[in-house]
Amino acid sequence: MKTFNFIAIALSSMILGSCEGYLGTRTNLNFIEVPNYGIRDIAYVPIQPAFSGFVYPNDICIGFDELIYIVDASTEEVICLNEAGVEQGRLKIPGVRHVRQDRRFELLAIGSHDTTINGVSYNLSCIYRINQLQNNGTYNLPDAQIINKIVHPFYFKNTFSTSDAQVEFTQIGILANANTTKNNRYYVSRNGPALNNANQGPDDAIILFDNEDKYLSPVSVSTSSGLYTNYFKQPKGLVSFAQPPQYTATNGDDFWFSSVDENQAIQVQNIKFVETDFGADYVPSIYPKDTSLALRSINEPNRFKYPASIAMAGDASRYLFVVDSEKDSLFQFTSTGLEGIPPPPASGEKKYVQVSFGGMGDGPMQFNEPVAVAYWNKIVYVVDAGNGRISRFKCTLDFE
Repeated sequence: MKTFNFIAIALSSMILGSCEGYLGTRTNLNFIEVPNYGIRDIAYVPIQPAFSGFVYPNDICIGFDELIYIVDASTEEVICLNEAGVEQGRLKIPGVRHVRQDRRFELLAIGSHDTTINGVSYNLSCIYRINQLQNNGTYNLPDAQIINKIVHPFYFKNTFSTSDAQVEFTQIGILANANTTKNNRYYVSRNGPALNNANQGPDDAIILFDNEDKYLSPVSVSTSSGLYTNYFKQPKGLVSFAQPPQYTATNGDDFWFSSVDENQAIQVQNIKFVETDFGADYVPSIYPKDTSLALRSINEPNRFKYPASIAMAGDASRYLFVVDSEKDSLFQFTSTGLEGIPPPPASGEKKYVQVSFGGMGDGPMQFNEPVAVAYWNKIVYVVDAGNGRISRFKCTLDFE
């Protein structure tokens, strides 16, 4: 038995020792180059051509019907385009300068309303509700009907003062909620000269309407210093988290707003609606600056000069976009206020890549008074008012 084991071991050694020669020589793999991972340049690049044919484009909205609505303030029209930029129709609205669509596919357009009070003519700020659905079941803008008008100040009082004519609505933020009675409520930013109003809050305010256009209340904000009924100073941009597509529109009453008051150090803020056992409050979210991830943040004092409009991505990225009319620039932030785009996970990089850009001019990456911004299907749309165009941009990471 011992002799057999010795012979088996010897044979095994001979086979293993001669295996390389028996099976052939070992292949030299030195000719294979080990791939080095390189980060694709991360930046927004223009999609040409820009949408043109406007006189003075003033606003843009991506509807829940996934169409593009543009306001031309010069012609006082709301113009509907598809994603290819082909016009689907237009509708004239007096003094129109802003448009949004609720989840019933009805448009809310901020314009003006001419009226005479005590023999004096006034041009008052007004919100027009527009229904595009026709009796025959078709859906189109040219034959749409104005079904309601919300005229300042008559949505909350019957009397009128001359200072009311100086108040204007600026932008609208549509809300979504699982409770159908709360669905399609909306915020409106409002500017005006009155600093204090005991019953309705100051003219500079963000106010809440229900889904039937009934005025509910101004928004008061709770801070560590107390409750402020006059928290908002010259609010301009306004965006909720309920963004298209329809099936992923986020519930809740949180929103972002921008202030064009030059005395405000932090001009773009997130306001959260918080419910507790003791009631409900609106509270500001101040995101801490994290220099390990991003060089700059949205809460950086004096980051902007005139943040005219803001937009939020409705996809998983939840990017926030801000256009500054005086800096002629587009700024991009994450949902936590960090400026830039996270690098790809496999890159090994940690720092966010800044992709904000702009500058005065008519080049494809330049602007002349950008006044509005929208995002849809990984494309950023900027209303470049001074150049009379809608510029489009896409991040290099989003190209196939």
